[in-house]
Amino acid sequence: MGKRKKESAEVLKEARKSQYFAKLRNVPTSPRKMRLVADMVRGVEVYKALGLLKFSNKEAARRVEKLLRSAIANWEQKNERKADAGELYISTIFVDCAPMLKRLRPAPQGRGYRIRKRSNHVTIYVDSIDNKA
Repeated sequence: MGKRKKESAEVLKEARKSQYFAKLRNVPTSPRKMRLVADMVRGVEVYKALGLLKFSNKEAARRVEKLLRSAIANWEQKNERKADAGELYISTIFVDCAPMLKRLRPAPQGRGYRIRKRSNHVTIYVDSIDNKA
């Protein structure tokens, strides 16, 4: 690795230490369905978001709830203290496409229709509310 590349990697590594996030990869549900849940909690205080997710009827909400608890735990572990109510909010949440499984379904007259089983990656960043300003 070159000197310049190594220095920029060190800078990125230091910047990453002050960010608190969790990733969920290869979730077997379509990104479109997951984005509906992500839009519901974007920018919301974390304990309010946990309440929204707990009482949502969507299957994707269960996975995002577990991921959000992981992000909160990551914040608590890096700061070495418990998160108080009203202290954290979801600063960023995004859903990316993951690799698709392609299957064939039998169709009339000897044909086959392609079925695309989509999956996604979800990333949540949490931050302190005092850092919001």
